Amino acid sequence: MVDNSYANESIRCTVTSCKYHNCDKNYCSLGTITVGTHEADPTENECVDCESFEASSCC
Repeated sequence: MVDNSYANESIRCTVTSCKYHNCDKNYCSLGTITVGTHEADPTENECVDCESFEASSCC
């Protein structure tokens, strides 16, 4: 089980369906994340992804 009680205040997050989301403070509980893209040449926010995301129903 993941301990998501830690709030990394360097990584804000509002994705409540991620198992690393700190539900109390809207931060990520990971020490670091990986950011990537699914586009060859990203030009908009929607083209960028948090590749550390794992689905959960914590909140």
